[in-house]
Formats: sequence, C-alpha cells, structure tokens
Amino acid sequence: MSAETDALTALESQMDKAHIRGQWQVGVNRPENAQHGPDGKVWIDPVAKAKPFGWRWRDMEPILEGACTALPESATARRSLIYMNPGLQMGTTQTITAGIQVIQPGEVAWAHRHSVSALRFTIQGGNDVFTVVDGDVLPMQQYDLILTPGWCWHDHHNQTSRPAIWLDVLDVPFIAGLNQNYYEELGERMQDRRNDAAALTSPLLRPTGEAGARARPSCRYAWADVLRRLDVLAADAPHPVDGIALAYTNPVTGGSTLPTLTCTARMLPPGFSGQRLRCGASTVHFVVGGEGRLDLDDSSIAFGRHDGIAVPNWTWHRLVNTSASEPAYLFSVSDRPILDAFGLYREQLDETNA
Repeated sequence: MSAETDALTALESQMDKAHIRGQWQVGVNRPENAQHGPDGKVWIDPVAKAKPFGWRWRDMEPILEGACTALPESATARRSLIYMNPGLQMGTTQTITAGIQVIQPGEVAWAHRHSVSALRFTIQGGNDVFTVVDGDVLPMQQYDLILTPGWCWHDHHNQTSRPAIWLDVLDVPFIAGLNQNYYEELGERMQDRRNDAAALTSPLLRPTGEAGARARPSCRYAWADVLRRLDVLAADAPHPVDGIALAYTNPVTGGSTLPTLTCTARMLPPGFSGQRLRCGASTVHFVVGGEGRLDLDDSSIAFGRHDGIAVPNWTWHRLVNTSASEPAYLFSVSDRPILDAFGLYREQLDETNA
C-alpha cells in the first residue's frame, strides 16, 4: 500500500469521526448515470425515481365503491385513494400527489387548512356538491376545477343522493421535502359561509378576497368555459407537442394556477400524434374523454376516459389520439412553476420525430 493510500485512508477515518464526507467519496462528478462522449467529455442527465405509469378507471371504480362500503363514515382521514407510483415510496411523482376522493351523500369533509396547495377536478358532482374555501362557496359541476391554495380553510359538501367524486392533486412531496408541512383543523365541522352555492350561477372563474388582502384566490374554473375556449383555439393548427392547449391562469397574479402547480386543458384532435419531448417538469394527466396512448422509449400506456397517467421528469414521451374520428380531452397538472422559480426548467424535442 502506497503512502498516498495510507494517508487517504487515515484522512477518511478522521473525517468519518467528524461527520465530514469528501466529494470524491460520493461520486458527484462521476455518478452511475454519467455519460461519456467520444472526446472524453462527461455530462449528466437527471434520472427520475418515479416511473411512467397509468391507473385505469375500470380498476379504480370498484375500489371507490369498496371504500364507501368499508368506510361508511370518513371520521379520521379523507376517503382519498392516492395514485402510488411504483418507483416511489410515496407520491405520484417526486413532487406531486394525485388521487381520487369520494364523499358520500349528505357527508361533509371537515374544515381544515394546510401549507400544502391543492386542487380538485370534479368527476361526479353538481350544484349541490361544493367546496367552501375561506368562506366562499364554490359549486363542483362535472369537470370544474376548484383551487384550495395553501393555508386556506376548506371543507367539502355533498348534498346530493349519489357519491361525489373528484381528482385531488397536491404538492405534498415537494412541501414535505422542505419540511414545511403545517396543518390545522378548524375545530368545527364546517366554516361560516359568505354566500350560497345556489346563488353562484355564473360559470366564470371568480377571484375572491377583500381589497388589499394577501393574494390567495379561491376560485372555480367551469369546464363549460374551458370547452368553449378550446373550440375557439381549435380553429388554428394544433401545437406539435400539446395539441390544442389552454392554460388555467391564476386570477390574481396572471401566472401559474398555483405557486407550485400549473394546470392545462388539452384537446388532441382525431388522429393526433405528438412530437416526442422530454422536459424537467413532471406531469399528471387525467383523461376527461376520448382514448389514446402515451408513447415512451420502449413501451406505451393506453388511456381512456377517467384514467390517470404519471409522466416523470426528463422522460421521453408523446401523446397520441388513437381515434380517427373523435377528439381526446386531457386535464394535466405540472410542477413546472417550481422549476421556473429557480431557473431550472429545460426541455428537449426529438427532432427525428418532427
């Protein structure tokens, strides 16, 4: 053993006792995913722990029914079924948790608030299904989007004769990774309301809050409005990656839907086959209608109405509408605002697939 090796061994032993680690010990410069060019140059791309994965509605539906039977009263936790990514211990992607929540007829999901931001995309609702956000009553018609921004009081109500069902999307893994997960219960099952659900007949999104208040909009985006906007956009040629795409903008800031999550409605025209892309953001798609598939490097995920799909960051993929006659509609949630905030977002198009 050389003197240099002896010295390094002794140094590392001394460092270990002092809880110090050298960069050469953890492979930061030469990790397993490092790639080497012919000139010897090295570059590194992210490798997502999350896997591309699809959850079929035909599997979810009987589980939802079973949850209503097995948990007739959701007393200690929401009756929420989380899309668990097979590559992760928790979460749908490394920054997003998505899943399906159901509340029974006559049930109230109690009022609480948390630092986690959340949104609800209604699957089965109506005027008598509503969420109260900081006192504002927001009806949940089918495919409406309801925001519950971080630290807003919210409770959910179902005053119909059938279960109310919606897609939940939250930034739980990101907030938990920062150790910023604050939570508080109101102490009452429901909060005081400033309006009545039946009075809110306008389908337009409705920013609320007193003048000068902190910008945390509680608002509703009506699917009927979204469809009309998509129909107008469809007069132009589709985007090569996204098809006909409409972003949900924040009514207070004009920016992303929430500080950590942004939402998009997509219409894929009949026969649409998108250009392949990989990007730094991870995305969860929910299929509103139609059918198609998500093509990956060496596999694909078929999708149909009410299926959910996770696309991890820096994963080659493209969207395809497999119907020659009917459009496909997707509601999509991405963590891109997090990356934009730190100047980290990047994307790469597959020019061979153009």
